[in-house]
Amino acid sequence: MTDRITQSAAFRALHAGPELLILPNVSDAGGARLMESLGAEAIATTSSGLAWAHAWPDGDRLPVEIHAAAIREIARAVKLPITVDAEGGYGRDPAAVAEAVARLIDAGAVGINLEDGAETPDATGAKIAAIKAAAARAGVDLFVNTRTDVFLRQPAPGREVEETQMRARLYADSGADGLFIPGATDPAAIKAIADATRLPLNVMAWPGLPPIGDLAVLGVRRLSAGAAIAQAVWGLTRRLGEGFLRGGMGELFSGAMGYGEINGLMN
Repeated sequence: MTDRITQSAAFRALHAGPELLILPNVSDAGGARLMESLGAEAIATTSSGLAWAHAWPDGDRLPVEIHAAAIREIARAVKLPITVDAEGGYGRDPAAVAEAVARLIDAGAVGINLEDGAETPDATGAKIAAIKAAAARAGVDLFVNTRTDVFLRQPAPGREVEETQMRARLYADSGADGLFIPGATDPAAIKAIADATRLPLNVMAWPGLPPIGDLAVLGVRRLSAGAAIAQAVWGLTRRLGEGFLRGGMGELFSGAMGYGEINGLMN
């Protein structure tokens, strides 16, 4: 548990700056080992990439026992703090959500993402409170990064900033440790949200997002790749597979990592 306490404290400190925390979300233990070798300061999973790696669709569909086993493998493979995309928490009942998240904590998570999706803000707040209580019982200072889908789902057209600010206050009061606003790209909107919340602000790589160098100035503390790396890998794999099945082999070796280099990462 001492390592978990150290990892939790280290992960929390990464949100305090002065550098932007950049998280290249991974889909499996091998990818986590690769990102660790490239200098990542923490490991974050992508729910979609992890689900696809196990041939399940994204959206609270991956069985929690498979999810927990995958996190346990990542924890075996790396020494860095691990934050897990827990989607909506695998349910609507706060107690059931807390139980599911407790399994991810037991597997090695010191942080999670929890999304509000189509849930009401009050319902999400209740989930946050239940999760924090379960984490306390487990002796882990879990960093709950609450994702609000205001910019993705558009529940308040024309009032995205105000709606996000309202949710940020509610989630902070419920015990959230961070605020994640995927889909937000307008600099003025990002700054207005950052200025209005005490929670460290997380944005996601997205077409039109300001350059990385500008994000910290706007008040952003954390940048996530989301599903982008996983989608790029799937696109490349499809292209290589299609070419090979048509009898092409040349592209298979273009840009490939060496066998020995990859194998050496796994030692």
